[in-house]
Amino acid sequence: MEISLRNQVAIVTGASSGIGTGIAKSLASSGATVIVNHSSERSLNDAKTIVREIIDAGGKGITYQCDVSKEDQVVKMFQDVVAEFGTVDILINNAGIQKDAKFTEMTLDQWNAVIGVNLTGQFLCAREAIKEFLRRGIDPSRSVACGKIIHVSSVHEVIPWAGHANYAASKGAIRMLMQTLAQEYGADKIRVNSICPGAIQTPINTNAWNTQEAMNSLLALIPYNRIGQPQDIGNLAVFLASDASDYITGASIFIDGGMTTFESFSTGG
Repeated sequence: MEISLRNQVAIVTGASSGIGTGIAKSLASSGATVIVNHSSERSLNDAKTIVREIIDAGGKGITYQCDVSKEDQVVKMFQDVVAEFGTVDILINNAGIQKDAKFTEMTLDQWNAVIGVNLTGQFLCAREAIKEFLRRGIDPSRSVACGKIIHVSSVHEVIPWAGHANYAASKGAIRMLMQTLAQEYGADKIRVNSICPGAIQTPINTNAWNTQEAMNSLLALIPYNRIGQPQDIGNLAVFLASDASDYITGASIFIDGGMTTFESFSTGG
């Protein structure tokens, strides 16, 4: 089955590295025009590199700097994208950070920083996307759906994670946000789903895989016995953004090599 996202415009937050990069490239290779969002001047060169690779491969894309935890910046991003491209069809709510600490040592700043990007950022972007979807309405030349939102969550929306209370709390909350939006806007033909990655080989979790010892410990948690790659997530995002998945909404789809089957219990726990 060949999937085409031709004539569709996709905003991918946090797309200058890791999972976001994998999703941006996969959407572009399927025909979407991709806005590669990045958060600061520090990540601009990485975002430019991604866009250059997309264009060199025959795709379309631009960079856009926006801190998704800032309401004014998010509103402006959507306004600017609509002004340049006419509308937005797909939102990939991917931007996320970690500020890890033992719970009794976690500062309010660490808590607020993670909730601000991982949860408030997804709220702000989803709100502006839905406003635009409703303004435009359904255009059958683009998609049978009015719009598509894909939240990037984590296996940690269901697996507790000691030492990462802020991160796990943000991901658990994303599940309820996603399902509520799918319920509230289903009648408008707006589809909302979550991708829940397990261990993916990206810079955010380098310490989990950059030595053979670390990799072996990680693989002990994964029945499929390999670490995931950003393209694995990108492939699923393309499917969920396409009309091939038109009857899927309100779903958390785990892409984790079986991590949520709790491999440590395979021999009785």
